[in-house]
Amino acid sequence: MRVYVPTTLAALAQAQRGGALEQPAAYAVTPALREWYISDDLEELEYAALVRAAQSSLRLLAADPQAPRRRVVVALDVPDAAVQPFTGDEYQDQASLGRVTLGGPVKLAKAAAVHADADDDGVVEDVAAAAAAIDAADAGDADAQFSVDGAEDHELLWFATQEIPGLIA
Repeated sequence: MRVYVPTTLAALAQAQRGGALEQPAAYAVTPALREWYISDDLEELEYAALVRAAQSSLRLLAADPQAPRRRVVVALDVPDAAVQPFTGDEYQDQASLGRVTLGGPVKLAKAAAVHADADDDGVVEDVAAAAAAIDAADAGDADAQFSVDGAEDHELLWFATQEIPGLIA
């Protein structure tokens, strides 16, 4: 199963050194996501899961003010048995559709690709503003949601796993 693990550049650097991603939350094409998105196109569904992982990466950035202000998502292929449905008590809104829990750390060697924001001043500024506003947006603040949407206007770039050292440098 393809899963999309939200992370940060700092956490990706740590995973590169340790060989595994410790982040238990991921996003995948789940029955709930499939039902909400109403599409049979697997590529579209996987893109929807990737977008949700990128939103989750914003929350990780908000929690780590020292991390570079770029969203990062690692795409991994894992056995179905390694993925559990999300059973948290958190409110299940549209952003949490597709959320799953990984059974434990996953080897970075299993990564198919890394998706990350460009290292461009405009993108970094928009992502920084979105990370600062994400909690207020979750609480219903329309102005904060506008800032979050500004980051989502930027597409994540695709990086091969061999490019991780350059990405985290």
